[in-house]
Amino acid sequence: MNAGLGPQAPAGPGRSPGLPSEFAAAKVNLFLHVLERRPDGYHLLDSLAVFAAVGDRLTAEPAASLSLAITGPFGAGLSAGADNLVLRAARALGSGGARLVLDKHLPVASGIGGGSADAAATLRLLARLWRLDVSMEALALSLGADVPVCLGRRTARMGGIGEALAPAPTLPECGLLLVNPGVAVATADVFRARSGGFSAPAVLPASWPNAEAMAGDLRAATANDLQAPALALCPPIGAVLAAIEAAGDCLLARMSGSGATCFGLYRDAAAAEAARARLPALGWWSWAGGLFGEDDQETDTRAGG
Repeated sequence: MNAGLGPQAPAGPGRSPGLPSEFAAAKVNLFLHVLERRPDGYHLLDSLAVFAAVGDRLTAEPAASLSLAITGPFGAGLSAGADNLVLRAARALGSGGARLVLDKHLPVASGIGGGSADAAATLRLLARLWRLDVSMEALALSLGADVPVCLGRRTARMGGIGEALAPAPTLPECGLLLVNPGVAVATADVFRARSGGFSAPAVLPASWPNAEAMAGDLRAATANDLQAPALALCPPIGAVLAAIEAAGDCLLARMSGSGATCFGLYRDAAAAEAARARLPALGWWSWAGGLFGEDDQETDTRAGG
């Protein structure tokens, strides 16, 4: 049965509507450790971030001024005003004009980096459209701690407040199931609700031979330190995790980021898609498939013009 709010999001890698475009892939935190709290209130983190082959898509065409229209199944939940991260990213990059359209397929405030991915896509897209040769890492960080990793759209070990990126273990073939109960969770609220001590950085191997080994190591040596406080604020997260486990064949079920989206890890994309079909029809948003990889990077650049 189709458990999503609509059909599986079509805005995948390589799709181009004819205008220059960029794919904003969903970011999934396979684990997230909170290491300490800085005097300024920010928390130092350790996380393994991967990117799923589902996301939003941003298109652009030359224009005299800067404008943004938002479409897609989750477009109604966003304002196209000056504070939108897409427009903030465009202004940070330069003073040129462009007519931007964001096709929004990821739930808002859902722990999979939708807004950060959109900002990163804006930087990549407008740098091409305006033919700019600039370093964008500092600009990305000025827009948010998750924007730097979303700029690259590559599996990475995240440190610092999220901006310190290091090489990640080599991942085996695997599949992901993403499920969101339709409840927005504010990251700041989750951090405020967190109590207790801090975690140590995870110790991970250089690679895993298969998805089963990866899931076993992640289960034994890592956690999402924000899952418990998010669950206290948003009990439906517990129902989502239980449903993923009950759908069968799941190697690891966990919340991503600050929630409320949860993921299931599977041996391959086909197993994830089969599990998605077995979810209860509760009106949740869901998606299943593989990771966004190097081939997708190249295809998306070619398709984007």
